[in-house]
Amino acid sequence: MSYDFDLFVIGAGSGGIATARRAAEYGAKVGVAEFDRLGGTCVNRGCVPKKLMVYASHFPDLFAEAQGYGWSAVESSLDWEKMITAVNNEVTRLNGIYQKMLDNSQVELWEGYGTFIDAHTIQVGERQVTADKVLIAVGGYPIKPDIPGIEHAITSDDIFHLQEKPQRIVILGGGYIGSEFACILNGMGSEVTQIIRHDKILRGFDEDLRNEIQEGMGKHGIQILPNSQLTAIEKTPEGINVKIRRGDEEEETVVVDVVSLAATGRKPNTQKLGLENTQVQLDSKGAIIVDQYSQTTEENIYAVGDCTDNINLTPVAINEGRAFADTVFGNKCRRMSYENVPTAIFTTPEAATVGLTEAEARAKYGNAIKVYRSRFRPMYYTLAGKDEKTMMKLVVDQSNNKVLGAHMVGNSAAEIIQGVAIALKMGATKADFDATVGIHPTSAEEFVTMR
Repeated sequence: MSYDFDLFVIGAGSGGIATARRAAEYGAKVGVAEFDRLGGTCVNRGCVPKKLMVYASHFPDLFAEAQGYGWSAVESSLDWEKMITAVNNEVTRLNGIYQKMLDNSQVELWEGYGTFIDAHTIQVGERQVTADKVLIAVGGYPIKPDIPGIEHAITSDDIFHLQEKPQRIVILGGGYIGSEFACILNGMGSEVTQIIRHDKILRGFDEDLRNEIQEGMGKHGIQILPNSQLTAIEKTPEGINVKIRRGDEEEETVVVDVVSLAATGRKPNTQKLGLENTQVQLDSKGAIIVDQYSQTTEENIYAVGDCTDNINLTPVAINEGRAFADTVFGNKCRRMSYENVPTAIFTTPEAATVGLTEAEARAKYGNAIKVYRSRFRPMYYTLAGKDEKTMMKLVVDQSNNKVLGAHMVGNSAAEIIQGVAIALKMGATKADFDATVGIHPTSAEEFVTMR
């Protein structure tokens, strides 16, 4: 059969655009459907604007710490409107760059929702298009719990569009999104209460990392309410009343300006795709089922990124998409490796991790595991007179001396772990770390000097 496109991509987020451009490099005729701004969650409502706000939230500490180095005191205040406008202007600039990248790659953009008519035919607005191969890269969306007054709460997507800085905010959820926004708004001067269902934040991460971040957040003034549930929200002239139940205790009320459901979960954005007109299968959570080559149960349809609910990280979606394009259009059979994928948590203190947690390693290797751990005050804080700690940890398999996991909490954790991740990906041993000469004086050298 003759088709309009060799590849048609539904969703122009980071994964979809990366795939489209890579396929086009191999000579494929490619089209992309997108109903929203280019760049997806990461560029518009996630990684990029969030990291810019992380930077903004650090300046009060920097001003205070400078005094320990002889700088005079600084009196400064945040112009929220100026900050949020600058952030959103940068997002708009990036949207334009993505458009130029598509144009330069000769990828045709179709504006609108993409819905399957059949496995090779997609409806986009008033038009239909056919394609030999179709890639689904529609990402996910935040969900809201079913509680009274939930209409008065916002999601993490909405924080970037608040017209004023909230003086008091409740953040529901202890995942990395909720914890990051708790730290961002606390750094900007908001009074932050974080409600978590369990005793600790960041379920699934290494225990030492969780403990260190939670302790650090508390020291910076964030009130974390463990083992708690948000039971109701009520809007009043005085503010928003948030009903909270902690364990078996009586219900209490916190009055705030904004309630953010920043970390109550996300779902794959697969509801409006018309998948019932194909053989594509979903799991119980609505995620698209794919094999190791991102192929769905419909032979010509593939999927990457958060809509598959694998590892929901932007670089993973990009790598999945490029591996698909290399395999299908570049005759270079390649599949995404999910082993030793590094990730960062841009809380204050910052954290980053790669490889197995201590608990995962012990479950897999038992008593063969040895843990190296270091906790210290970085040199930067000595003159500032602040009791800020950095924690570093290596998890090692003693049977072959291989480093299975590396975890860090402290300044520049993400930058440091990115380099360490290369070593783990190459199968480095503890002896390899020990044989590496440290850069002195740095915090990073601790990874090659731990005994």
